[in-house]
Amino acid sequence: MSGKQRIYLLNPRQLSPETIAVTFAKTSRSPQAFDEIAAELTDESSAQFHEKWVVGYGHASVAEHAVLHLAVENTSRLAVEELESSRLASYTEKSTRYQKWDANSFHHPQEFQKEPERSLYLETIRRLFATYLEMMPKLQAAAAATHPPRGGESQAAWDARMRNAYVDVARFVLPSAALANLGITINARNLEYQLTKMYSHPLAEVNSLAEAIKKIAIAEVPTLVKYAQPSDYLVESSRTLQAMAVETHTRVSNDDDFCRLVHWDDALEERLLSAAMYRFSEDAYTHILNDLRQSNQERKQKLGAALLQNLEAHDIPRRELEHATFTFDIMLDQGAYYELKRHRMLTLTPQPLTAHLGFAVPMMIAQTGCLDAYLGAMKVVEAAYDNLAGVSPHAAAYIVPNAFNRRALVTLNLRSAIHLIWLRSSSTAHFSIRRIARRMAVIIEQKTPLLSQFTPWDAAESWEEIEKAYFLQTR
Repeated sequence: MSGKQRIYLLNPRQLSPETIAVTFAKTSRSPQAFDEIAAELTDESSAQFHEKWVVGYGHASVAEHAVLHLAVENTSRLAVEELESSRLASYTEKSTRYQKWDANSFHHPQEFQKEPERSLYLETIRRLFATYLEMMPKLQAAAAATHPPRGGESQAAWDARMRNAYVDVARFVLPSAALANLGITINARNLEYQLTKMYSHPLAEVNSLAEAIKKIAIAEVPTLVKYAQPSDYLVESSRTLQAMAVETHTRVSNDDDFCRLVHWDDALEERLLSAAMYRFSEDAYTHILNDLRQSNQERKQKLGAALLQNLEAHDIPRRELEHATFTFDIMLDQGAYYELKRHRMLTLTPQPLTAHLGFAVPMMIAQTGCLDAYLGAMKVVEAAYDNLAGVSPHAAAYIVPNAFNRRALVTLNLRSAIHLIWLRSSSTAHFSIRRIARRMAVIIEQKTPLLSQFTPWDAAESWEEIEKAYFLQTR
């Protein structure tokens, strides 16, 4: 085929998502231009194509070309956690750092509609919101005193900067039942799997969300998500694994190390440097690796510098840095966990959110005279949690505030680690996730002494300094 190069958009205002997907799919066997293919298609013929090739023959990658933008409003942050579990989707969520909640902005779970658990649930949630609203003006006054306006700073800019200082602390009291809005951009292939996971989830709210999203999505992609349904595999494997875990691991350990590296490769620097050279070589990887191992330190330093030294703030590191991984066992407060999970390229296995691992107390809480109210609310949660968990261990998590800790197993490569630590070590990052990022940085630096000379993340403050400055206690 010959002709002049053309680059153009297939306009989603003129073509349905399913028609765009078929248009791209047909190019593998048709010599026609994309706009010519699209002109011959109808919604009906597109649906027939998908029924045959995507559903019938399993060519699911075609469905990746059908993209939807979903607006989900007034959904609990606990359910949002499941909504955001797809790696290949984009999300923007109502922020607990920049917005405030009112006393009625929480979910009423189906699991707690009977007495006495209904009353216990509502009393606990209302206590948390009352504490949140009671603390807010005191925290705001303290923030105004410690963050005075800068020369030439507008009132709006000062309000925004000051708001971060006190809303960042108030958010520790917000429960997972707090309602949020979420914007999602996702293709039909991943949406179908996301719906399958949601249908298979133990929470009634998540099941209802799956049904509501499917109903909306079918209007745009009638063929590509209509077969989403609960997965026996997901349901049964979760049930069996949970039973076995409870049977054999019933205690909560008192491990004080909140960020422990549990798996890594001692030779990862040599592997990464060899992988970087491999791209520009014609030799076998094993030969390149063996040659590097015989190289002097000066040559390795030069390779490390070439790989990392000139990174700027908006540069994306080379993909070869993905050839080595680290696995961390991390315990962090729920607020920090919400920020960690936004790094979807890492592999994240969280434990359930409970009230069993202690809670963080920000220093500002004590400094503003809010400590008694704060501790009182946390103790109410601890007392109510086990009672509600006896009815539904999954739904009991609705009452757990951002202050409480949970564990997560995190596996990430050096490329992802650079992005995470660079972003979350920033002075503008929340101090909870900043503490985690700086601790991860120290551990990675110890395991990569050569490459760590060139990593770009900010080392202006240590995790110990963050802990001392911002926390009265972390668990």
